[in-house]
Amino acid sequence: MIIRKTFTELTENHINPMCAMLKCYHTDKKERLASYNDSKKNITFPNGSRILFRYCDHEKDADRFQGTEVDVLFIDEATHQNEEKYKKLSACVRGVNDFPKRIYISCNPGGEGHQWVKRLFIDRKFQDNENPDDYMFIQSLVTDNKALMESNPDYLRQLEALPPKLRKAWLEGDWNIFEGMFFEDFRVSPDLALCDKAGITPEEALAQRRFTHVIEPFEIPRGWNIMRSYDFGYNKPFSLGYWAVDYDGVLYRIMEMYGCTQTPDEGVKWSPDEQFRRIAEFEREHPWLKSRKIVDSVADPAIWDSSRGESIADTAARYGIYFTPGDHERIPGWMQVHYRLQFDKNGYARMYVFNNCKAFIRTMPLMMFSETHPEDLDTKLEDHCPDEVRYMCMSRPVSPIMHVDPKPIVSDPLNQFTDKQHRQGFR
Repeated sequence: MIIRKTFTELTENHINPMCAMLKCYHTDKKERLASYNDSKKNITFPNGSRILFRYCDHEKDADRFQGTEVDVLFIDEATHQNEEKYKKLSACVRGVNDFPKRIYISCNPGGEGHQWVKRLFIDRKFQDNENPDDYMFIQSLVTDNKALMESNPDYLRQLEALPPKLRKAWLEGDWNIFEGMFFEDFRVSPDLALCDKAGITPEEALAQRRFTHVIEPFEIPRGWNIMRSYDFGYNKPFSLGYWAVDYDGVLYRIMEMYGCTQTPDEGVKWSPDEQFRRIAEFEREHPWLKSRKIVDSVADPAIWDSSRGESIADTAARYGIYFTPGDHERIPGWMQVHYRLQFDKNGYARMYVFNNCKAFIRTMPLMMFSETHPEDLDTKLEDHCPDEVRYMCMSRPVSPIMHVDPKPIVSDPLNQFTDKQHRQGFR
């Protein structure tokens, strides 16, 4: 079975070329290697084997495959499918015959399925029910396609002329950044180009917390304030982040509680009572929190809605957990997140994330720009963690880092101004 996002793509990229290759419409029926049934969207071979052509665009399309059995599944442009649809499609690969069961996918970096493909095939970070031996990645760059290079040598120059992010993804096969990525300034590991420019290794950058946002946990100094940010969810995940604020106002996301099942963007369905009972218990027992006062907490203003009974904020208060309404302005909020992620000239950011904050690290790179609101992110994605991060950043706004060249000094015989410029940073 061959899967593509839309049937038009199936027709142009698979059905028409394969029908031509197999001579399905040859005037002499004896020359036909197979036959194509347009109503069933199948190619059938003389021995009874079939190739099924199916499209999968929305969740309801994936549900149509329940009960389908195939020996081989091929998903073209797999990053156009999210992980839930991929799992539903892969469940079709089964049967009692002895034919080897296989799944093939092909794709470019980017799209809503970017993260699960990267996790399985690039990063090789597997869950308990996943066998690493079942997954193999074979990278193929455009230069590996000898036939294409010979027939269309200009194609390489076309890729080289793409905007930088698309060029890195499509030409160089870079899975760390792609076109449409909302938080392209977020660095899970030290930025290699910036490290090279600064003359340090990635290991040195990580140890110095430079040119990266994800760092090793450390003991929080007693003088730093501790804060919370919260986004409610039931059927979808809830997200609670704990933050430490240093003496310079830098935010450190030190811990989180994310109410998600093993399926991305699927909530654990805990009631507000259950959520705050567990949160209160966690804060009483965790060594980083049990003897510390949480000085401030921000949350989605929607939790103060009491039109259907006790509000979620009131439920939290019954457990001794108090919030203030977060600023819900989306575009200024996202800009505050971007300002926090900026590096100064020495490679230091104003927001860091402990590497134990798995939800933040997993979901932030998934965010993409909205197709209808170009300055906003796509709210159909798993945006619960980014939302509460936005509330936190808006509660402690900062100005953007402005990198400016120093003004030339015409006359400075005592080197007063020159020395001052060397000492100045950009914070």
